[in-house]
Amino acid sequence: MDARSVIIRPIVSEKSYAMMEQNRYTFEVDKRASKPHIAQAVEEIFGVTVTNVNTMNVPGKPRRVRYAKGLTRSWKKAVVTLKQGDTIDFFESR
Repeated sequence: MDARSVIIRPIVSEKSYAMMEQNRYTFEVDKRASKPHIAQAVEEIFGVTVTNVNTMNVPGKPRRVRYAKGLTRSWKKAVVTLKQGDTIDFFESR
């Protein structure tokens, strides 16, 4: 897998910002990506050293539009822990 196809986007929320102080960054990743693929992709894209990867599958939430019921899409989340001293600047690199 290509590194850019493994990492889809960073997750920007209050909880993810609080985790950045602990050197943990949250990403939406491809559902087929394994932990070694995710670690390799983050190291390749951002030039940092990954020490740990935690993943979770986020199920879709039920939604309704008038009479039609459905679900939002399900996706995979990865929380990546970096080596002490390494950082990722999301907004400075854009």
